[in-house]
Amino acid sequence: MSVSEMPVQRADFDQVMVPNYAPAAFIPVRGDGSRVWDQSGRELIDFAGGIAVTVLGHNHPALVHALTEQAKKIWHVSNVLTNEPALRLAKKLTSATFADKVFFANSGAEANEAAFKLARRYAHDKFGPEKCEIIAATNSFHGRTLFTVTVGGQPKYSDGFGPKLEGISHVPFNDLDALKAQISDKTCAVVLEPVQGESGILPADQAYLEGVRALCDQHNALLVFDEVQTGMGRSGHLYAYQHYGVTPDILSSAKSLGGGFPIGAILTTNEVAAHFGVGTHGSTYGGNPLGCAVAEAVFDVVSTPECLAGVAERHARFKAGLEAINAKYAVFDTVRGLGLLIGCPLVAAYQGRAKDFMNAAEAEGLMILQASPDVVRLAPSLVITNEEIDEGLARLERAVAKVVAG
Repeated sequence: MSVSEMPVQRADFDQVMVPNYAPAAFIPVRGDGSRVWDQSGRELIDFAGGIAVTVLGHNHPALVHALTEQAKKIWHVSNVLTNEPALRLAKKLTSATFADKVFFANSGAEANEAAFKLARRYAHDKFGPEKCEIIAATNSFHGRTLFTVTVGGQPKYSDGFGPKLEGISHVPFNDLDALKAQISDKTCAVVLEPVQGESGILPADQAYLEGVRALCDQHNALLVFDEVQTGMGRSGHLYAYQHYGVTPDILSSAKSLGGGFPIGAILTTNEVAAHFGVGTHGSTYGGNPLGCAVAEAVFDVVSTPECLAGVAERHARFKAGLEAINAKYAVFDTVRGLGLLIGCPLVAAYQGRAKDFMNAAEAEGLMILQASPDVVRLAPSLVITNEEIDEGLARLERAVAKVVAG
């Protein structure tokens, strides 16, 4: 028997994998739409979306076609050369957004790493080495590299890895006065998620983002939006900055960009992009033809008016269903979020137990997430059907009932 034919089971994870994850007890092996099946043939409805990644669900025919067709052509060339899928995708992204230029990477962390480096290089070149400070929001999340966890402002992710990068500070999210007190002419960038994801699905206030933009302009600082989770239609717009009408100088994108195929990107203006000259930054796999071909197919589906309009309709259906569950069991403080990035913060009696709700849901055949121990998170496909929403909510209600019953 060859290695590829060897049977595997969940217990093998503990034998051969680095223990930085604690995966569920089942292994999914097949998906279709917003349903997946595990090794035993059990079916589950997917409200998790691979943590806001599988924006068009599983096994979407347009993505399968794009991947298989490109796989017959060319897989990798490196950035010593360019390739057709990367150029097509970049042209579509710039045509649909504020951006003039695109840099491709492999992940959200890499995209943010590039964004933060570019912000510092731009400030260094234009204003000198003293203008290097970055201000981010408390409890934000921007990735797992040393630079991005330091900007993220959550000590649980950044402590224990030696000295941290200097020149990074944090202020409370949605608190414009706190930012006013911190920002100075040494600030090179303010970094924000339009909706804070890992810390609990907290949307920015309209006036807050408008005020941040004005402060950045006043201090010649760049505004960087981390749209790794909110990007590619999840807000009901291609990117959430379009929902707010507040334009950043640099925007990072990943997760839903590839619909499940690893790809990341930063979008920016000609003026800012000019400060990444040849050799200043790079990526072996960034702009990979396979990833870009799939992402182009994602763009072509998500950017349609029908898909984007459907986000608001599905959000309303989810919110009504979640509020109906809460009317019976009173476990959620509220239902919040933007589009199909939804958070349900738990009331005091259930705080710290988001994982209990996640585990109970899995036992009922539903995949959900947590965003901090106090918030249940949903990030389903943008094209999830009404039938899948209703059936998933019914399963969630049974899970909630079990947790409440103890």
